[in-house]
Amino acid sequence: MLNNRLHDPFKSAFDSLEEYADLISQVLMCPVTIEDANHRLLAYSTHDERTDSARISTIIGRRVPEKVINQLWKEGTIPALLKTKEPIRVKNMDEIGLGNRVAISIWKQEEVLGFIWALEINKSFTDEDFNLLKKAADAVKNKLLQLQTRKNKKEERFQEFFWKLLTGHLNDQEEIIEHFHALQISPAASFSILVFKFQENITAKEEQSISYLLKTIQSLKIILHTIDLNQLILLVSTERIENPVQELDQFSHVFITKMAERYGIRNITPASSSIYQDNKMIRKAYEETLSLLSIKDKFPAETAKIFNYQKLGIYQFFDHLLEKRKTEAYVNYSLKRLHEYDQKHHSNLVETLETFLNNDQNIHEAAKELNVHANTLNYRIKRISEIGEVDFKDPNQKMSLFIDLKLEKYQGS
Repeated sequence: MLNNRLHDPFKSAFDSLEEYADLISQVLMCPVTIEDANHRLLAYSTHDERTDSARISTIIGRRVPEKVINQLWKEGTIPALLKTKEPIRVKNMDEIGLGNRVAISIWKQEEVLGFIWALEINKSFTDEDFNLLKKAADAVKNKLLQLQTRKNKKEERFQEFFWKLLTGHLNDQEEIIEHFHALQISPAASFSILVFKFQENITAKEEQSISYLLKTIQSLKIILHTIDLNQLILLVSTERIENPVQELDQFSHVFITKMAERYGIRNITPASSSIYQDNKMIRKAYEETLSLLSIKDKFPAETAKIFNYQKLGIYQFFDHLLEKRKTEAYVNYSLKRLHEYDQKHHSNLVETLETFLNNDQNIHEAAKELNVHANTLNYRIKRISEIGEVDFKDPNQKMSLFIDLKLEKYQGS
């Protein structure tokens, strides 16, 4: 049958991607799917009994399941598709319901626009089939470029709307809902702002990788997203999630891990806001994430495991407390005495005190951190109590010392 085909059966015009998927299927005599670069289903050939569960799940969900994408990354299939314009044979993977198939990337110069997947059922593709698949990928390119242009214009409108929300230029609930509906976006009953701070400004290539992950990590619904220099900013739906803060932390962990494993981008700092129900609070939520990132910059060790604004505790109020201390010209008597002693005797009682309080007065943990013997630390604590007139059984004095120690560091940084 191959010998009777025209040299290039894909030259003819077609009205839709569905029509084109059917044409590829007829030429290659197998089921076919066409996806965009983020593995969202664009078209599939007419369904028959010759298929596998991965293809069925893709058609039902209109996107490739996350577990399939993850396995294809681990097996090296997707990394290979992002490097070559040649078809790649994908072997059977029973654990994810994936049968034998051949995949090819659809390219525009050095950018991947999407993929064609063709199942090998009751036959193995020949070299001539591979050449036909390459012709098919080249022919569908213009159709995907049209879709990409429309998508880019739509995303520009989304980002303009998002910045109006982040900066408070839209603060009427009814007006905000009207904008959501005009853009055909479903507003969330509850939400959080999630920010990822990168070490350097995000490049165009990194932006593509970010967009890919946001589309393929399916644990949270991303309503809107934008990029500001070195920050990725997300509006995330938290409705119908039992433990939203935990889910936000988990999403952050997965995103950061995959950015490192797949693209070699590391040292990304996440920050999430409180959970809100009123869209007028999007600006406040965004300000919370910026405040959290600022605190994490100033207290990296103390806040290393804090990624949500609600977990900042006393650190939330440091700006207000510092202003109050300045206004009142307040001096902590105990700390003043300890600083004077350290300067005169070249000791480190203030550092010892801070470490002791950081570890909730646990002698063994604090001694380990200070790299001293527990008996040495006990002696220092006794001297701190005597010189600074500190009563470690008084919770009010301990809290005051803890706050003023942190405010000193905060003011100094």
